[in-house]
Amino acid sequence: MKRLIGRNFARLRRAQGLTQEQVAELSGLSQQYLSGLESGRRNPTLITIYQVAVALGVSHVDLVAPDGGEQE
Repeated sequence: MKRLIGRNFARLRRAQGLTQEQVAELSGLSQQYLSGLESGRRNPTLITIYQVAVALGVSHVDLVAPDGGEQE
């Protein structure tokens, strides 16, 4: 699940042309945390998923939806 959220975060962030630093400013999370999230090293809470989704302007469901990649 951590890797799935990380892949979805990276895909959605890049699709909007945002850097991790810009998402950090919008979400109130650190760039270091977001880097760990994107690489699948972090285990985000529901609140963190919500904060990232709001910063990206997407639904929190978009961060946890299957992306067609490997099974978790």
